[in-house]
Amino acid sequence: MKIALKINTEASTFEADPDMPLLWLIRDEAKLKGTKFGCGKGICGACSVHIDGELVRSCLYPAHMAHEKAVTTIEGLSKGQDRLHFVQQAWLEVQVPQCGYCQPGFMMAAADFLKRHKNPTEEDIQNSISNICRCGTYPRIIKAILLAAQTKNHESID
Repeated sequence: MKIALKINTEASTFEADPDMPLLWLIRDEAKLKGTKFGCGKGICGACSVHIDGELVRSCLYPAHMAHEKAVTTIEGLSKGQDRLHFVQQAWLEVQVPQCGYCQPGFMMAAADFLKRHKNPTEEDIQNSISNICRCGTYPRIIKAILLAAQTKNHESID
């Protein structure tokens, strides 16, 4: 089946099994390696991407459901700006990653979360973001999301 979609604002068409997880279309066909395979069950969040502005776990999302939709991966989060997305910048400032494997999914989840929560508390973050980090960088992740929220509110970046 031909699957036409926009990945990070670039129109693309792929010939793929319609039931293939979108994750594999992104990684193997589009050659974007930032989105990671973690558990394959939609639990860990390493495969998180945005589809038409909504957060999804791409390991469970059939490729055919992305047909004629806009997919944003970690590579496209900054939307081609000359600078990093405010979430990516906060991740660097706080020095969040340890091994770094889960971090692209966490950043995608954080960007989605911050669209709906302008001034989140630590408790809001803990109750809303369900991604898993095997290295246990949660305190730094929370700190980075709080910093990103402050940055977003001061700079009005979307």
